[in-house]
Amino acid sequence: MKLYKLFLMCMMLLSAAEKINGLIIYRPSNSSALDTVRCFLTVTDMDGNDVTYSKAKAGYEWVTSNLTAKSVPKVYFYEKSFYLSGGMAMHITLEPGKYILTFSTPVDKQNNFSLPANNADVHDWMSNEYFLDTENAPRVIFVSPTANENGFYNGGWHISYRAPEYFKWTKPFRKDCQE
Repeated sequence: MKLYKLFLMCMMLLSAAEKINGLIIYRPSNSSALDTVRCFLTVTDMDGNDVTYSKAKAGYEWVTSNLTAKSVPKVYFYEKSFYLSGGMAMHITLEPGKYILTFSTPVDKQNNFSLPANNADVHDWMSNEYFLDTENAPRVIFVSPTANENGFYNGGWHISYRAPEYFKWTKPFRKDCQE
């Protein structure tokens, strides 16, 4: 049943991307404490200029487990910052070109999320850089939290065109296990 819901969710995201003519960035649900921590999008051009709000338009939707084949996504527009919480999908349209996408969570926006003692240093949570060419872009990319070799969240984000592994929630990205 879980596999069916996952398949249905992926199909809904793909069909929504075709209708919107843009990119969907999906951040699946994790633990409830981590779901409340927002990650903020930054879009830069190839010259290093921040073009997040000048060359991009974005909206969001809450992806729920109540999906059916006839569900139509309800997309809302951002009022200020482009961000994702756990269980959200961002619908973004960019002007044609090549861009670098990153996500980050500043220290003051981490909602006092506690990291394991061996990784207790306070730092901004940063993602990898995702290079996007609008002429050859995927329809959906995924943002997931990173973890250390023991599977504990370590304060970071990973952007990939590959869907993260699922158990009850998404499995965090670990460099020693993937890609």
